[in-house]
Parts: sequence; structure tokens; C-alpha cells
Amino acid sequence: MATQWSPRRGDTAADRLAAQVARQLYGQRAGLSRRGFLRAGGVSALAVSGGGLLSACGTSGTKQTAETCDSTDKSGTEKALNFSNWPLYIDEKGKRLPTLEDFEAESGIAVTYNTDVNDNNQFFAKVRNQLGACESTGRDIFVLTDWMAARVISLGWTQKLDKANMPNVEANLVESLRNPSWDEGRANSIPWQSGLTGIAYNEKFTGPVASFEELVTRADLKGKISLLSEMGDTMGFMLKLVDADPNDFSDDEWAAALARLEEIVASGQVRQFTGNEYTRGLGNGDIVACEAWSGDVIAMQYDQPEIKFVKPTEGLSLWSDNMMVPNKADHKANAEALMNYYYEPEIAARLAAWVNYICPVQGAEEAMAEVDESLVGNALIFPSAEDLAETFAFKSVDTKVREQYDKEFNQVIGA
Repeated sequence: MATQWSPRRGDTAADRLAAQVARQLYGQRAGLSRRGFLRAGGVSALAVSGGGLLSACGTSGTKQTAETCDSTDKSGTEKALNFSNWPLYIDEKGKRLPTLEDFEAESGIAVTYNTDVNDNNQFFAKVRNQLGACESTGRDIFVLTDWMAARVISLGWTQKLDKANMPNVEANLVESLRNPSWDEGRANSIPWQSGLTGIAYNEKFTGPVASFEELVTRADLKGKISLLSEMGDTMGFMLKLVDADPNDFSDDEWAAALARLEEIVASGQVRQFTGNEYTRGLGNGDIVACEAWSGDVIAMQYDQPEIKFVKPTEGLSLWSDNMMVPNKADHKANAEALMNYYYEPEIAARLAAWVNYICPVQGAEEAMAEVDESLVGNALIFPSAEDLAETFAFKSVDTKVREQYDKEFNQVIGA
């Protein structure tokens, strides 16, 4: 499944420079990543936050329902929309956001676009008091990863979406993402982008790494690999290594997987646990192989085709970042109009060509031929049904269990 990146045809020198700056920021500042926890320079997220972040997210939050927290939609009279997303997660040209600007021109809706979702836990801590008290966050859409989206939805903090306002979503959402266990029928969420967690290696410094078992045991890799500080990603593979199903495992299987990780850490096999700052080490050889996110690898391959992405024999972890409309949002129908717009295949292709993650929109690969022909057939953006059949996800659990898993995992990795 390893793939090579070809430079985008038609890029100007300025475009390439801008892309390089973005990649440098993306690799050097884990706080700017779409998936990375705030871990930079070997400092744990706890230290970065002064102890406040993890304690803040330790409170479950107050549940709400549609009845206890009624919202009023002002979309009919206010052509406005406040959108909170992760940094570097939309097409950018200088200070311009072309697809978003086209949406504004087409719809007449003025969008305030914020890149203030730097981390799932951090964002939860930012909005939990307001949402728990049925107060406005000032946002009409925010984007969170599956496990946190499940948590927010389970607390009753999001509004049910009106599918009649989103015919493109109904027609074009890929089948594999239509019915997650934590949001049946996508009643409250719509995928923005998806991604795969697998293995990356630098062929300048090592040969192919075929499995996660090989990554964490092979003698010539000792002290030269990294694993992810995102609990669900790493523990999903640990569960695979003890023959458990990451989407349906027992307490005993969790304990066995955690014990296996302890053994691996004690052996000295792992150089470090990281957010997506592993890209620096992978590029310069400090790390020769690692657990990796697909979008990072595509970005690296632009300048370093020797970086390879591997589907481990254990499978690939599949995740999504999801758009949701919070309670007390003022512009729900406007938000649904934006979701519908980004599910037009041509628009989805333009977005995917920039962010390089899995596109959740059917028809976007055909549209990509007119946007960037080099990306047509790229299995990391347009995986086949066979590829997706071999993916897995970490199961959805309630807040208290998730907090316990996070605590035990962080103790093992030293976070």
C-alpha cells in the first residue's frame, strides 16, 4: 500500500514555498496538528498545560437533551456562520481559502472560519461548561475526532441534522462511514475528512516493516521507532497484538494489551511517543520507522519519496474528524448548507488535493482528474472497498471508562 507522491503539476514557486512552510509548521508544532496531542520537544501535554488541561477534561459534563436545551435557528434572517476547525485542514492560498470563499459567493453566507480546535481534549475543556449549562459557544460548527464526537453526542450537546437540507451528503457520503455505532445513521455528525493509522518507514535507513509486531520487536529497529501518544491509535494495535478486537474487547484483554505495551516500553524498543512531530525524526533518520498517520506521509512524500506508508498485516486503524452543530448554535441551516456544499464531488476533490486525507465523498476521485491527476488512484486518499474492509477502530466507551483508559495508557508511556 506504500505510495509515492508526485509534485503537483501547475504549482508555482510561491505555491511550493507556501506548502513547504505549512509542512514545517505541521511537523514542528504538534499543537497545530489535526490529530496530535500537545507534545513538543519531549514535553508532555500535562507540562504544557500547567496541569490544567487534563484536570479540566476529567469532569464528565452535564447531560442535555433536545427538550432541556432548545435552540433557535436564525439562518432565515442572518446569513452568517461560525466554523471552528483544526489548523491546516482546508485549502489555503496565502490568506485566501478558495473553496470557502466560493461557498460564500454561492450561498450569500458570510463564514467566520476559526482554527481553534488544536486538540480534542483541549477543545472539550474550552466548551464543556457552556454546553453543559445549555449556553451558546458562539460556534455553529465544530470538528472533532470520532471518540470525542461520540462523547459530545452522548452528552446531548449537539443538534440533530436535517437531512433534507443536505441532499449531497445523503447521496455521496461513502458507505463505510454512514452508520458509526456512536451516531447511528449520522443523525448528529458528518465526516469532514478521514484518515488511516499504519506504519511509515524511511527506506534510506531501513528495509520494509511489514507488521506492527515487527515494528515493536525487530532488533535492528530497537531505539529507532516511535509510537503515537494518541491512546486509541496505539492501544488499538496493542489489542490486535494480543488477539483482541479493538472494537469489542474485555477488561482482561485491555489489561493484556496494556501489559504488552509495558513490555515493549521496558525493552527500549520505542525511542519516543509523539504527536505528529515524528515527521522530523522520520525525515532525518533519528526515527527509521514509526506508527504514522496517512496524511502526514503523503505530505512528506512530496519532497521525500523514500518515506513509505505500509498497511500492517494487523490492518489499519480508520478514524474520522466530524462536523457537528452544537446546542444553542444560531445558524443551524447555514451550517447544513456548508456541509452539503463540501459534499459536492468537485469541491470535495479540491479540498482533498490540499489536505491529503481520505475523502469521504463518493465521486470525488473522478472529479480529482480535473483538479490534480497525480492523486487519482492514491490509496491513501481514495482507498478501495478492499482496503477499508481491513480497517478497524477503537470502540466507543463512556466518559469514565475513557478517562481510566487514558490514565493507564499515559502512565505506561510516561506522559
